[in-house]
Amino acid sequence: MSVVLDTHIWVWWLTADSPLSRAERNALDAKAARSELYLSAISLLEAQVLHAKQRLELPLPFAEWLARAADGRVITVLPLNLEVIFALDTLPVSFHGDPADRIIVATARTHAMLLATHDAAIRRSRTVKLWTP
Repeated sequence: MSVVLDTHIWVWWLTADSPLSRAERNALDAKAARSELYLSAISLLEAQVLHAKQRLELPLPFAEWLARAADGRVITVLPLNLEVIFALDTLPVSFHGDPADRIIVATARTHAMLLATHDAAIRRSRTVKLWTP
């Protein structure tokens, strides 16, 4: 089944010093080989903000890293469209105050995909089906 990656999972998967387990990395690599990995467009913005705040150190200039990290041969970027915005209305008001996290969850729900995340609030919320390697 296809999987939407939370921003931190995407970044961790593509960086050397990552908290992801070997099993998670291998499972993500296998999904990428089968074109089963997806990313909400909001994650592109989140990566840029992290880099601008110097909270994301990269081995390449940001533009080059992002072009590689979002390459369609690696991952499919899903747009922020009307369906995703409508799905935001179906989330509980009390769910996660971070707008980007809300959009990522709404994206996974809109496309009926699992979500790969280590975010404790999302995991506890039971608002989206979670991916496990």
